[in-house]
Amino acid sequence: MRICLLTPEPDHPLLAAARALLTPRHRVESLDPAVADPAALTPGTAADVYLLKSRTPRALALARHLEALGAPVINSAAATELCQDRTRMAAVAVAAGLPFAPTGTHGSIGELTGALADADFPLVVKSRHSRRHDLVAKAEDRAGLLRLADRWPDEPVVVQPFAANSGWDQKLWVIAGQVFAARRRSELAVADRGPAEPLAPGDLPAERIDVVLRAGEAFGLDVYGVDLLDGPGEPLIVDINAFPGIRGQEGAPQALAALALRAATAGRLPAQRAPLPDFRPV
Repeated sequence: MRICLLTPEPDHPLLAAARALLTPRHRVESLDPAVADPAALTPGTAADVYLLKSRTPRALALARHLEALGAPVINSAAATELCQDRTRMAAVAVAAGLPFAPTGTHGSIGELTGALADADFPLVVKSRHSRRHDLVAKAEDRAGLLRLADRWPDEPVVVQPFAANSGWDQKLWVIAGQVFAARRRSELAVADRGPAEPLAPGDLPAERIDVVLRAGEAFGLDVYGVDLLDGPGEPLIVDINAFPGIRGQEGAPQALAALALRAATAGRLPAQRAPLPDFRPV
């Protein structure tokens, strides 16, 4: 099988470990979407499956081109793009009955400072479009909101009420229905979040696992992450990510390798539920 990693970082620990498991039985390639030429990718030259670990506009366009050729792409371009728009993310989550933070959208923070003159603080303010080094901040009061407006005057944003929590996030990751978990300090709580701490999925209430699996179904994702507020109460989703890093999780590379082989062997998208191969590390 030919398996291609669509990423500028083929040596990412998760991808590198999965590649080591797949070779030498299978051919694993990498393609940086920033330099790839879609015209060179034809039905005769396409790989058996592509793993999309990039969210740039060029990466999404390349993934759509490959999908048009009939090649399986994990996750799909549409699902990946959906997770980058926090307004659409909230709408899809609410429509699916998922416990997602109430979310309002504003064209800019400058617009926001007038619209929320009488808001109940604190508020969580995020860039509408998720990307590296985007805005995710807590505004304690109107003065804090104005400071954000000075730094991000034209940034389209979403606003959510701040939900009291422990200062930690529960980070749950899923690969083809297999759940992995950790805890990490919230970026709203501390500047230096430090490393994630181990968390066994079996120690979490079944309700939280169910919420995370339902999120994958609602968003059409096979490899994804869901951030929940840590605590004993009802789960609350604060973010959903397509193809996150999933670092240091035992069994994650094996699950990813098995998913790639299933999609490549079936010649169709994993969502069509072909059975997983009996994958054995080599």
